[in-house]
Formats: sequence, C-alpha cells, structure tokens
Amino acid sequence: MAASTSQHALVSVKSLCAGANFGFEKRISKVRSVSVGRCCSGTRKLGLVCASNSHSSVMEPAQLPLSPESGSTPKKSSESALILIRHGESLWNEKNLFTGCVDVPLTPKGVDEAIEAGKRICNIPVDVIYTSSLIRAQMTAMLAMMQHRRKKVPIVVHSESEQAHRWSKIYSEETKKQSIPVITTWQLNERMYGELQGLNKQETADRFGKEQVHEWRRSYDTTPPNGESLEMCAERAVAYFKDQIVPQLVAGKHVMIAAHGNSLRSIIMHLDKLTSQEVISLELSTGIPMLYIFKEGKFIRRGSPAGPSEAGVYAYTRSLAQYRQKLDNML
Repeated sequence: MAASTSQHALVSVKSLCAGANFGFEKRISKVRSVSVGRCCSGTRKLGLVCASNSHSSVMEPAQLPLSPESGSTPKKSSESALILIRHGESLWNEKNLFTGCVDVPLTPKGVDEAIEAGKRICNIPVDVIYTSSLIRAQMTAMLAMMQHRRKKVPIVVHSESEQAHRWSKIYSEETKKQSIPVITTWQLNERMYGELQGLNKQETADRFGKEQVHEWRRSYDTTPPNGESLEMCAERAVAYFKDQIVPQLVAGKHVMIAAHGNSLRSIIMHLDKLTSQEVISLELSTGIPMLYIFKEGKFIRRGSPAGPSEAGVYAYTRSLAQYRQKLDNML
C-alpha cells in the first residue's frame, strides 16, 4: 500500500548529564529500502518515507561490529525492527525557547502526540526501549508503549549503581516476561545549545541576526556559544547506536528509540548515509514514529506507520503480519 511522504526534523544534544546503560530487543514493516550505506543520489527531499508501491532502493550493507572474543561478525538474525520517535512537544517548544539539555516535560499537546505515536506502532513488536536521560523523551516512550496491544509494562533499568540495580531487581520470571526494559542514556540527549539554552528563538534572532542564529541551529559543524554542533552530537549518538543498539538488532531484538531531533537526525544520517549538507535539511516531526527493518546487515526504511485503523497504509513484512495476527488471536 502507499502513504504520502512526510518530513520534518529537530535538534540533538551533547550532555553534561551522566550515566548510560544498555539493553535489548525487536521490530518490523515495509516500503522504501534504505541501508547503512550510501544514500540515493540526486536532490531528493529528505524526511519520513511511508509505504509506497514504487520499487525499493537498497544501500550498501551495514558494517556490523566485530565480536570482541572471536573478531568475527556476529550472526545476523533474519529480521528485526527499529522504531525512531522524536519526543512530543515540550513546554519550551511551545514557548519557542532553545531547550537543548534542559530537562523540560511535555505539554498536553506533547502527551497527545506521544499517545498517537503509540497507536501507530501498537501492532509492531518491541523488546527493548532506548531513550535519552531527559524527561520529555522518557515520557514519550512510556506513553507510547501504554498504547501497545501486547500490554507489556515498560520498566526503567537502573544500573547507575550496584545498589540501584539491586533495589530495582524483579524476582518473578513471569513478570519479567511481561515487561520491556527501558535503557536511558545521555548519549541520546538533545544537542547541547550552550548559552542559547532558555533564550527565546525570535528574540535571539533579533539580537544576533537571523543568519547567525540560522548558522548556529542548522549548520553541521558550527557550535553556538559554549555549545555543541550537530557534528559533535552525531559523534556520541552514533557511537552509542553502533556499540549498544546494533548488537541488539543483530541478535533479533526489536528496538524502539525515543529521543530528540538532533540525536535522531544523527542516527538517520548514519543509517541512510546522508551527507553533512543533506542532514541539515532533514526535519522530523514531534511524535511521529519512523520505522526501519534490519535484515541481513541492511536497514530498510519503511516510513511512518499509520494507526491501527489504517492497517494497509504501510506494508507489512511477513513476520510483522504474523505478529499482528497473533495479537488479533490473543486479544
């Protein structure tokens, strides 16, 4: 089936925050094929690509990490899903303020966006969730998973200390099976905007000039005063994605990432092999999930899944269709 192309983006963050952990799990869906390789040539617009009847284009295979013990490439699973969600609207988004690494919660609209995002992915398996250390991303992840038909409970993994790990331990194996681990990490935080954080964007443009503010916000390697460039944000976000998340996909786990405009732009830049010029024009809407299939070392972009009442808007892979049928039989 087909769905229209949608595009949008955001800003990511290097963090003064601390603490990162790791996790696991699964996912899926269909349309335009993308991979961890070179992106399509031409001047195509960048954004979310929904299911289409047009033929797919497969990029170069992903460079999978080597096993530390054997030095060999880990065994690839048949298929796993990767869901990317930019958090819903925050209170500072609403006020048009530079947010960056400031820990601001969602607005009521942002809560609705997170719930709608959850409805769009309610038929896609999720085994593990990765999110930033910031509350707006964590709220989005939790609210989205509350809409999932499988009704598993998302539980934050506390590994910041031995005591935190021990005190949050689950002793029921059955309860563990009905839970989804949520791994929080500062490496997925929004881009750190330095001395712009908390300033009104329009007032900042009036003070420093629109061109200067545009360069701070949209250039790839220019930093705002005492802040972080998109390039710097990409270094930490992509390194974490390669080291911690890709091995879970290789192991057949279905993964959801709830994060921020710039950290997600960085990951998409890596997945689609976008250039530094292409990525700065990439826009991601708040609360709109983007779906990739990881299969045989390649990432295949499926677009933005439609809600449960629009089952045919994005094409299912066979395993996704089987998972949805299983849910239908269970519920």
